[in-house]
Amino acid sequence: MKERMKTVSVALVMCLNIGVDPPDVVKTQPCARLQCWLDPLQSPPQKALEAIGAALQKQYERWQSRARYKLSLDPTVEEVKKLCSSLRRNSKEDRVLFHYNGHGVPKPTVNGEIWVFNRSYTQYIPLSMYDLQQWMGAPSIYVYDCSSAGLILDSFNKFAVQHEREFEISLGVKGQAPPSYRGCIQLAACRPHQVLPMSPELPADLFTSCLTTPVQMALRWFVLQGGSRLVPNVTLELLERVPGQLHDRRTMLGELNWIFTAITDTIAWNVLPKALFQKLFRQDLLVASLFRNFLLAERIMRAYNCQPMSQPALPATFQHPMWQAWDLALDLCLAQLHRVQAGQPFQHSPFFAQQLTAFQVWLTFGCERCSPPEQLPIVLQVLLSQIHRLRALDLLGRFLDLGPWAVNLALSVGIFPYILKLLQSSARELRPLLVFIWAKILAVDQSCQVDLVRDNGHRYFLSVLSDTLYMPAEHRTMAVFVLSCIVCNYPSGQEAALKGNVIALCTEQLTDPNGHLRQWLALCLGRTWNGYTAARWCGIRDSAHDKLATLLSDPVPEVRAAAVYALGTILNCPAKRTDHADTVDQGIGMSLISSVAHDASPLVRKELVVALQWLLAVFETQFVAVAFQFLEEETKEQSAFLSPDCTPAAMKKVASRDRIKLLPIPSNILSAAVVDGLPEAALAAPAQPPPADRMRRVSSSTSISSLGAPSGALGGGGVHGQVWKALQALGHDPHPEVAHLAGVLLGAYKEKAQSSFEWRNRRRNSVSHSEPSSPSGKAGYLAGDSPPVLHGQRPQPTRGHPFQQTAHFSRSRKIFDRGPQVPAPVAEDDTEEQAQPQTTVPLVSTGFVEWSSRYFTRPLAKASQNGDPESKEHQEKEWRFLRNARMRAHAERRKAGTWSETGRVEEQVFYSRCPSVPSCLAFHPYEPELCVANKDSYTLWDEHGSAQSCHSNDNPPQTRITALRYLNAHDLSLLLTGLDDGAVRVWRNYSSSQRQLVTAFQALGDVPSTARGAGMVLDWDQQTTTLIASGDVKVIRIWDTGQEKKILDMPTGADYPITSLSTDHQGSLLVAGCGDGTIRVYDRRLPPADCRIMTLREHSSWIVDVHLSVRERRITSGCVTGDVRFWDLGQTCSTRTLATNMDVTAMAVHPAFDAFACGSASQVISVFNKEGENIGSIRHHDWFIGQRIGPVSCLAFHPFKMCLAAGSTESIVSVYAADRKH
Repeated sequence: MKERMKTVSVALVMCLNIGVDPPDVVKTQPCARLQCWLDPLQSPPQKALEAIGAALQKQYERWQSRARYKLSLDPTVEEVKKLCSSLRRNSKEDRVLFHYNGHGVPKPTVNGEIWVFNRSYTQYIPLSMYDLQQWMGAPSIYVYDCSSAGLILDSFNKFAVQHEREFEISLGVKGQAPPSYRGCIQLAACRPHQVLPMSPELPADLFTSCLTTPVQMALRWFVLQGGSRLVPNVTLELLERVPGQLHDRRTMLGELNWIFTAITDTIAWNVLPKALFQKLFRQDLLVASLFRNFLLAERIMRAYNCQPMSQPALPATFQHPMWQAWDLALDLCLAQLHRVQAGQPFQHSPFFAQQLTAFQVWLTFGCERCSPPEQLPIVLQVLLSQIHRLRALDLLGRFLDLGPWAVNLALSVGIFPYILKLLQSSARELRPLLVFIWAKILAVDQSCQVDLVRDNGHRYFLSVLSDTLYMPAEHRTMAVFVLSCIVCNYPSGQEAALKGNVIALCTEQLTDPNGHLRQWLALCLGRTWNGYTAARWCGIRDSAHDKLATLLSDPVPEVRAAAVYALGTILNCPAKRTDHADTVDQGIGMSLISSVAHDASPLVRKELVVALQWLLAVFETQFVAVAFQFLEEETKEQSAFLSPDCTPAAMKKVASRDRIKLLPIPSNILSAAVVDGLPEAALAAPAQPPPADRMRRVSSSTSISSLGAPSGALGGGGVHGQVWKALQALGHDPHPEVAHLAGVLLGAYKEKAQSSFEWRNRRRNSVSHSEPSSPSGKAGYLAGDSPPVLHGQRPQPTRGHPFQQTAHFSRSRKIFDRGPQVPAPVAEDDTEEQAQPQTTVPLVSTGFVEWSSRYFTRPLAKASQNGDPESKEHQEKEWRFLRNARMRAHAERRKAGTWSETGRVEEQVFYSRCPSVPSCLAFHPYEPELCVANKDSYTLWDEHGSAQSCHSNDNPPQTRITALRYLNAHDLSLLLTGLDDGAVRVWRNYSSSQRQLVTAFQALGDVPSTARGAGMVLDWDQQTTTLIASGDVKVIRIWDTGQEKKILDMPTGADYPITSLSTDHQGSLLVAGCGDGTIRVYDRRLPPADCRIMTLREHSSWIVDVHLSVRERRITSGCVTGDVRFWDLGQTCSTRTLATNMDVTAMAVHPAFDAFACGSASQVISVFNKEGENIGSIRHHDWFIGQRIGPVSCLAFHPFKMCLAAGSTESIVSVYAADRKH
């Protein structure tokens, strides 16, 4: 739409000289005489000439009625020059058409000349195309209707090159662009040295008749060719009585014209390159009509050994199969001509219905790799018909649903003006289809927003969004997505949407049950008031920020991220700073960090960092002061650590502070920032004068002095201090993208503070013996209108680069879907921010909104491939299902047997050396795979003892892996690792070098490094997809991984860490073993204060392992002293005790068989059954003749096999089985 052009002026030059034949043409007798369907010999020459000229003008006006038409009948050179120069002058940059009829003059010359007359019509005067080019200028279009017209076209191209060379020589040094003569369009009736047809049944201006009256010419030629099969006796006289008007599609003639347009568009779209099709058939209405008709001219004139030419040249289309459909349409029309003339109703052609059926067949069997559907231009034409519109929109929507490539094809064929006009329709049945189509278009090409606002198209989508009674949530989601695209970075769109009450419409539906709708309502709000102060205050008056805050606890992580985005954009408004504005911004900041700073979804945490950057920008002065104070405290601690009299206890204390986020903010931060001599260079400002927007942000209302009193904003519990601590925690986030974003933001403000810190130290050294500043000087600063500014170099703002679209993301992300990637920031010059103060370049950014928008580029209506029983994905899923079922059935059969049948668990399958001491083990339930984790990596082993791969877990320093679990093991497995600092990481394709970090979050918050004895203990409930985590903390935390959200904190009620967890995997019971020897039973259904329902106290030492078996309603537990006890659920006393007579360092209970194993530091592993019988004793490698096994560090059973894996402190992993055959 951006390259639209129009032809505003038309010069009709007719050189007929009626009654006098040119000397170089010998006409047949009889010969063709009709000019513009008029016989010039039926009236005096002059009147005939004028009538022909007027008829030609009317024929052109059918295609472009608003152009200026100028007739030049039998002109001289001067008249042509005057005409062309005048039209070019008035047309300016628009296109001018030059139509030349040279039937009354000699043929063009090889020197590039056409012929006109002298004033007395006694001589033919040559007119060089070189001069005509100069008079016409560019852009222009030329139509040559004469014999040997191809000579003109060839000469024109030569003169165009000559003009450009001369222009470069004469004016090129001035830097002006030469006129693009070679870009002009030319249509010639025939090739060089060809003569126009003279058959008396044809008009003399056959080429002009094809170009300006195509349907009439096509009917005539169809009858002359004897093409009618249904009515063989149709005469030319009968054609004169075809009823209707060309532009009335309800009539016979109008329908034929409509079909002709559809067919010629289809031929051109399927034959031409897309760029050429766009130029010739979509930029200019008159040019498009002429080229459609040119295709007919080529077909007809080739039948008379005459080949029209064009510039740009078109491939031959006269044998295209669609011409057969045109012949059929003509035949069906003529077949009912007698009935219509007799008064019977006109029966519409089945052409469009048949073409829609063909398009539907393509949609059923076609694909992206197939050839594009040739009926697509016809589908767009059908949108103009009320009869077929509903079906055409449905098929068009199905086509666009195939992907962005389909949208681009539809846009290239010219869909836009058709569906833009349909937004004026009030038909309710079209609403679902139109919002679907527009969502697909704007997801691919957002530039359409300009035309939508210009034509008030946004009102249509506001109406759909407000129709909560009849429009389902899915279609309202598409409507609000379209509105979000309209307002995205487009002030006119924001203003139009605000006037349309979009904020109230969105906030009213934020509680809708549909999560996807809630997500896009929040995103639309964020885009509406992003950088738009009027919309910001409108939203605040409607309490939109409070309503959005309720979404911060939404069960859908994308909704939470969208709410964070929307709240962040409220902060990103160039509003004048007032106390009310400060209060609102601070309230939003506190709401964000209190609600989502510890969210399990990295998607949400990334958006939180981006949102907080705007709060830091608003209160830049205060946050630089906070960073300054933290820097001072850190420097003091480092000095204390390095001092000679530093005690070992003090050194240990400093070393244990492995995270700066644990540092509390001193209450004297205000006095330290001002009274301690912070100079003008202490606070944030660029080295150059700041932009007006930044000056408004850092106004007197937000200075340190105005916030230092009762609010305590900078104190330990103040807004700025808490936000800074939250950002520091995010700077150490387990997810690298979150940590990177927070690090960039923290680094910018720490650099400002560092500059201030260094300046103060230099000042202290230089004035250490001078008198202190007077109190009056400081009081004058505190009462100033603006805060101090920083003269040091400001860190350059950064902005992420556009995202590469890799894979499609589903509407509701699967468990631990990673979401969009965050790119590394790229430096951006401050000049851009100064030039556009209302669009401040962000330091950090994500692609969350763009990633969310890509949902609408994916197939929505088409059934997923997983539902296709013949697809590869379905076949693999079915194979996994059957394999898993066989393994479970095999385990049930073995469980029904006796241990005497199975044998002792002593046969060593393999043993091998690990990179370091194994800390935990896990068998894959269904794959022949053992995962062995050590301190900071994991290794995968196959069933033969071969290490398949080894991968780093990307641990922070001073942390170790203490938990390992397979998630979704029945399908596409994920690997979860838990660290003793409370962080978990989940890996996809964990065995591949191309593995992906699906998610990482702090499952237990901050676990002090001084209290990491038990590490993190985990249990995974596949049935409910919940993760239960505890360890060196006072709570058991339960996470819903589908929601990526904490759902419950259960107080342990113990002063010792949780050492083992086991859930029933079916109901709500949870058993925890503690470091004090107690076993605590919890019911997740009860409130947190009442959820502990039982405490078992018979053990006297650290619980090594505890296992809950719901089938037997039994708890099995073991402690480090070697006591193993069995408990019945509901009983507070154990039913049986087994003394293993060893100091147990590792224990594992088989989840399927009645067996458990204990390992000790005394280099022995014992396996027992539920009766307490020893069914395996392992002391040596390679049976009894190998070396002694090392002290046992970890044990694990296979879930469905009697296989035991053991790790030792000698960095050895070994696997034992009861029977290798099983």
